[in-house]
Amino acid sequence: MWGQPPSAVRSGEARRLLEAKEMHLTDRESESRAPRPKHQLKFRQLPGFYTIIRLAPGATTPDWATKGDFTSITRTTNELSIVCLANNIPKEIDTGPRWICLKLEGPFAFSQTGVLLSFIEPLSNNGIPIFAISTYDTDYVFVQEEFVGAAIGTLHEAGHMLGT
Repeated sequence: MWGQPPSAVRSGEARRLLEAKEMHLTDRESESRAPRPKHQLKFRQLPGFYTIIRLAPGATTPDWATKGDFTSITRTTNELSIVCLANNIPKEIDTGPRWICLKLEGPFAFSQTGVLLSFIEPLSNNGIPIFAISTYDTDYVFVQEEFVGAAIGTLHEAGHMLGT
């Protein structure tokens, strides 16, 4: 076998050994890539409609942005993003589309992986746009008003449960 071209080595017993080794490696690789079980999550819809506003990075945080059961204020060097109840926004500000807020029933440990993905992947696969915010305890997923029915149905089909 030694000193022979690779094609000669692959004949007979050597070929069978090589094929068995390749098949074993392929089986192990496919096992490591097998999809993990999806999380079946409980979630609830927070009351009211929400809006997502982008202000200049140096803007002061408006008082109306801090009112309500859920608000999110994030400042970066490029923007001040505000998510709050649409009813809180002054009339002179264009609020864009209205969103509903779906709260995943946490808390989830930081070591727990794939939680948010298991929730938003079915939505993405069905062309439903989302906006997600994570907090220390849980995740919030916002869906535009026009997609609410499709989103709830898709989540139910994926095994997630809407609570009250």
